[in-house]
Amino acid sequence: MTDVTIEKPVLEPTGALSVETVLSVRHWNEHLFSFRISRPASFRFRSGEFVMIGLKGENGKPLLRAYSVASPSWDEELEFLSIKVEDGPLTSKLQLIEPGDQIYLGRKPTGTLVTDALLPGKRLFMLSTGTGLAPFLSLSRDPDVYEFYEQVVAVHSVRRVSDLAFREELTAKWAEDPLVSEQAPAQFHYVPTVTREPFDGHTARIDKLVESGVLFEGIPGAPRFDPETDRIMMCGSMEMIKQFAAWFEANGFTEGSNAAPGQFVIERAFVG
Repeated sequence: MTDVTIEKPVLEPTGALSVETVLSVRHWNEHLFSFRISRPASFRFRSGEFVMIGLKGENGKPLLRAYSVASPSWDEELEFLSIKVEDGPLTSKLQLIEPGDQIYLGRKPTGTLVTDALLPGKRLFMLSTGTGLAPFLSLSRDPDVYEFYEQVVAVHSVRRVSDLAFREELTAKWAEDPLVSEQAPAQFHYVPTVTREPFDGHTARIDKLVESGVLFEGIPGAPRFDPETDRIMMCGSMEMIKQFAAWFEANGFTEGSNAAPGQFVIERAFVG
């Protein structure tokens, strides 16, 4: 018997895309995985931004999708968090990548989930569902964020316990991180909640945690959102984002952008 070698497609860079190498892949469960790729020396981004990544499509052309960068702006590699969709045009192929494979990376990152789009404040709340955690993984490892805010809170709502990607690192408050391991223990707060399985922590949706005040337990400051001191970022399900955006606007918060900073931001590229 002879080993069968599956020939991987060779990718060619374009004016808008570089070709990078997959360095590692981590499968969290049958629906979720993360992966790290090489970072070109010329690639610059702000923690919280997204970029186009992809593979070669059936027609031979790049098949691309926007992904938030999960690694901080100082990292020498780029990390991404993705769901697995069996019949998804890109994710059906992307979930099969292995170290050594090639992948397309867009040359121009962008986005509004950045500190530049927010007014100065005391507490930063990052509300996420599912893979919406990705940009907040980036921001929570950025030392500048801990200079801008006294308290940094990452809220992650998922259906199952195994969907809590990076739970160990977040629970440890980035204890092994080379740049924020000193600030994070005192300033970083991780609030995971699981809605469809038994869990030894919170088991309610984010809106219920806010209404009951449970979300704010252990976090210095008022047990509620205050437009004077609190700044909010949101990424994840459209339902969660639209619900909270309407609530924040009705309670005196203004939406921010890169051109006009405000008190809360969402990534409109993902919401539509």
